[in-house]
Amino acid sequence: MTTSDLPTPIRPNVETAGDTAPSIDSGDFPGLGAVYPVSEVTRYLRELLEHDRHLSGVWISGEISNLNAASSGHIYFTLKDARGALRCAFFRNKNVGQRDRLEAGAAYLVFGSLSLYEQRGDLSLIVEFVRPEGIGPLQAEFERRRARFEDEGLFDPSRKRALPRFPLRVGIVTSPTGSVLHDIQTVLARRWPLASLLVQPAAVQGPEAAPMIADAIRRLERDHAPDVIIVARGGGSQEELWAFNEEPVVRAIHAARTPIVSAVGHETDTTLADLAADVRAPTPSAAAELVGPDRVEVSRDVDAREARATVVFTRRLAAHTEAVDRLHRRLDRRAPDVPRLRDGVASTTARASRALDAALARRIERSSMLAERLAALSPLATLDRGYAIVQRPGGGAVTAAANLEAGERVRIRFADGRRDARIEGAPDA
Repeated sequence: MTTSDLPTPIRPNVETAGDTAPSIDSGDFPGLGAVYPVSEVTRYLRELLEHDRHLSGVWISGEISNLNAASSGHIYFTLKDARGALRCAFFRNKNVGQRDRLEAGAAYLVFGSLSLYEQRGDLSLIVEFVRPEGIGPLQAEFERRRARFEDEGLFDPSRKRALPRFPLRVGIVTSPTGSVLHDIQTVLARRWPLASLLVQPAAVQGPEAAPMIADAIRRLERDHAPDVIIVARGGGSQEELWAFNEEPVVRAIHAARTPIVSAVGHETDTTLADLAADVRAPTPSAAAELVGPDRVEVSRDVDAREARATVVFTRRLAAHTEAVDRLHRRLDRRAPDVPRLRDGVASTTARASRALDAALARRIERSSMLAERLAALSPLATLDRGYAIVQRPGGGAVTAAANLEAGERVRIRFADGRRDARIEGAPDA
């Protein structure tokens, strides 16, 4: 906000002893500038404070005094040192879980943003987080972020996913230089050489590291669809590991669809990336151990399973064989003449088959004879001897010449086809 954003100034008035207060132009008073309402000035100051990035989201150290916990749940106190004091407001929606940390006379690190309460013109720090001063600014910021992300559910244990037992595509996000990548590759080559390694390089330290790590995670999922992802970095100071406490990295890990193993620093180091990941490994080499099963152990397990399966199959086969034998023995006891009956059935079946064949032959011979007789009696056979059949167009046969009239159309059927004709003249006697 600039001075051009201020409202149009009002003209000052000078009161007189009379009933009226004439308007006086500021030009009549050398050095007198524009005059503003108090509310406009306080609003302007508040907006200046709240839009100044140096005064928004800042850590301030000091000693707490005038501590007052209101019945509304809000907490008010003064943060001071030897040369200054600042009023603080710690509202109820922010101080949950932190109320018992405050103690008058103790030194604290307080995180918040400066603002101005316009109605009273009070400058205040709107507090979001407090920590005892002795833990250090970085650790205090770490705990503030941790509390915020926990409230959002980014570290919820219920969303943690199990790692795949036999991954075939392992994504790795780390620096392309240094020993971390080499250590992971060496362990996986020894333990689980079946896996393909998909390396997505990223800076792991410095201001550009956090966005690069977050982008590397997204690129791996989008372009390569790995079964699991390892996010790794070697040891270092809290400052050197700070990229893994940045919000872009934490949110990228939380949003990933692929199980993620975080292996940042040494075993004693903890980052917010560790808390957001599905599994935390104490070192990058340990992460490779967790991701890649030992091929020797897998081979032994397969052999053991095969041996157990063989034993179970053999036992079941023996049990079923014994059951069949028992049934055979019971059948032999209850029907001892089964072989003789089987032979009798076979003999009867053979005789029946021969009788059926003889009867079928007789039926075929008789059918042939009947077919020949029918063929001899068929009128079509008569046509083959030079005769013809006269039919009316409707299909009825004409059996007498007297039944036809002159001019009537008829159809004559011969042995090799039909011809149409017309009757002329009267029938002969």
